[in-house]
Amino acid sequence: MRADARKNRDHLLAVAGTAITEQGVDVSLRDIARRADVGLATLLRHFPTREALLEALLRTSFDRLTGQAAEFETSSSPEDALVSWLRGCVAWTTEYRGVTTLMAAAIEDAESALHASCVTLRAAGARLLTRAQAAGVARSDIDGTDLFALVAMLAWLGDQPSLTSRADHLFDVVASAVLTSAGSSVDG
Repeated sequence: MRADARKNRDHLLAVAGTAITEQGVDVSLRDIARRADVGLATLLRHFPTREALLEALLRTSFDRLTGQAAEFETSSSPEDALVSWLRGCVAWTTEYRGVTTLMAAAIEDAESALHASCVTLRAAGARLLTRAQAAGVARSDIDGTDLFALVAMLAWLGDQPSLTSRADHLFDVVASAVLTSAGSSVDG
């Protein structure tokens, strides 16, 4: 890709990230183009569909969260690794309003542009959960799919203005329910 095209693409992604943070994933593509000071055709030339735009925008975050899971596997206790990754994943999903609904749908749709990234992210969490289960510090009756659903549930709380003040407390309640070690602390 030419340098000017890369610069335009990066600018569109930055503007889209801001717009989605403010208005949610259903923000108008026309509004994103207007904010980026380009025509809709230019936006669509770079990202032919909303899902393609979201995949490009979210891929970096998915890759970062997947990388963090790998780092936590080698640098933290199984319990701390699981809780730290879960907290980071929930915090990220609350940045982009409405992204959890897209992620939940994409993981079930192999044709979705977001599918591969969501599957990889779920697998990263599942590895941390399996490691914690093997160490006896996490419940054995949940799996990676359950953990992915818990991320979506906790992120949904952050999207609800009337519940935002309770989100951290409820994260701790859910994390404590996932963990089995006596006296464990999930406060972060």
